Amino acid sequence: MNNYKQLVISAAAVWLLTGLLTESWAQRRPNTHFVPYSSVTFGGGTSTYFGDLAGYSHPFKSLFTLPRWNLGIGYTRQFTPNFAARATFTWARITGDDYTFGKSDPNKFAAQYARNLHFRNDLKEFAVTGIYNFIEDGRNSSVRAKFTPYVFGGLALVAHSPEARTPTASDTSNQYGARTWVKLQPLHTEGQGQPGYQKPYSLVTLAIPVGIGARYRLNENFNLGVEIGYRYTFTDYLDDVGGPYASPDALQGLAKTMSDRRLEPDASRVNVTRNPSVQDFRQTNPDQFTTTAMRGADGIFNDGYLLTTFSIQYIIPIKIKCPPTK
Repeated sequence: MNNYKQLVISAAAVWLLTGLLTESWAQRRPNTHFVPYSSVTFGGGTSTYFGDLAGYSHPFKSLFTLPRWNLGIGYTRQFTPNFAARATFTWARITGDDYTFGKSDPNKFAAQYARNLHFRNDLKEFAVTGIYNFIEDGRNSSVRAKFTPYVFGGLALVAHSPEARTPTASDTSNQYGARTWVKLQPLHTEGQGQPGYQKPYSLVTLAIPVGIGARYRLNENFNLGVEIGYRYTFTDYLDDVGGPYASPDALQGLAKTMSDRRLEPDASRVNVTRNPSVQDFRQTNPDQFTTTAMRGADGIFNDGYLLTTFSIQYIIPIKIKCPPTK
């Protein structure tokens, strides 16, 4: 909780400082004839997850193992030649899979290969960010810079709900079908909500988006853009994995099945038999199958995701006000 409060305070301080700097800069700008303007942006691109199933310790492998997609729309107000504020809504899918991550070298990635968890999560993100342009705009949108690199940072609200596939074999009690996507948070796969365990994690979290981008002026009304932005979230459960395994008697039915998948012979998300087999891998890596083995990485970083977006930006025409005739 202390770390959570520190992050909230830090994010609020960054946002407040950005606002104060923007206001201060606007007041002292020598270009007093700058005309603020607005724009709307439509874009799409890739999304990449970082967390317990794709560790920060292997950033390049995590970046390229399971990229997915994002779509977004935004509104930007350019207040000064350098500073702008933006509101965006983004829908992004992220995915992680222990088998896919570890199959290239099961012994090197023994913890992931043995754990055999996976997930997907559709994120709905609403973000408010401040933008600093490294190249000034002209006095209005018609004479804006041809090429504009920029940085951004802000605060986001993210709704999410991790899911995973059930085992490749149907349940004999008919509780679930084979390889059916099910929502994980209601199952409390780490015993959440029971005495001695953490409370259930929230399906809404804050995030801090930061990144870089560039815009190219296509004509008077349109820009083309590219942007790379990382979102550090305030949760460790975008993937439904964060802490230790629950006690075997704490879970029942589907919750127990989805919590510990180490002994399943198959990788359910991709529907393949694991090779080396569970039996062989258990003999060479017995520590990964004990009751004291960690389910989550229990690291110092929460889950996060990286969005790479290509966009088209429409500049809303400025209405010129003519002085009244006398």
